[in-house]
Amino acid sequence: MTPMIPKSHPRYASLLVRDRIVAGVRKGVTSPDGLIAHGRGEAFDYLIGEKTQPFAKSSIEAAAACLLLTRHPVISVNGNAAALCPKELVALSAVLGCPLEVNIFHASGKREKAIAACLMNHGAKTVLLPGKDAVLEYLQSNRKYVNKEGIFSADTVFVPLEDGDRARALIRNGKKVVTIDLNPLSRTAKAATVTIVDNITRALPLLITRIKMLKKKKGIGKMGNRQLCRTIERYDNKNMLAQAERKMRRR
Repeated sequence: MTPMIPKSHPRYASLLVRDRIVAGVRKGVTSPDGLIAHGRGEAFDYLIGEKTQPFAKSSIEAAAACLLLTRHPVISVNGNAAALCPKELVALSAVLGCPLEVNIFHASGKREKAIAACLMNHGAKTVLLPGKDAVLEYLQSNRKYVNKEGIFSADTVFVPLEDGDRARALIRNGKKVVTIDLNPLSRTAKAATVTIVDNITRALPLLITRIKMLKKKKGIGKMGNRQLCRTIERYDNKNMLAQAERKMRRR
């Protein structure tokens, strides 16, 4: 925790989140390059008022529906996501009954294992690691290497704080992509099936809660599935991104 920061400080929440990223670097979970990415996201968070906006709530509803309807969802985890929300990522995996898989841009077997250990320390029973026997097409970076039982076989991949090249590659490989991205202009945000323009520390708990509510309220039967399908059919990702951009421009 950042020392000597009173709760009344206007940057209190932001500084606590920032400290998680710094701690992630010290633990070998987050790449130093991740600090730059986090700072960029923090700037966009200022522009939406550091609050979960209505457009994000609409995207969370669509994301929940998409993840519940999919046959084989997989949660992709990079260093920043692991440092910021390990407990929530494990909780999402549990509520969906789907695997967590480590996937990072800067190749490092040591860091992949550190991320897996971080998730397991927060309750994950199994964490998949990438292998050389399963390779995504249309991608040249280290992120093309995936797990055959995980991302390679998935029909929907949840990829918070994603790299734009891989988000587009996942789509080209016939997969749906659900992401959390504070930048509505990014390649990831534009390529994804559903983009939640919000801070991951706010959006992920809301997504988990909504999935739990939908499972309890509607079940995963024919009636519930039809309602979830209608939610997805009505959803327009481009419109949500446009709303987010308008909000930022007005501020």
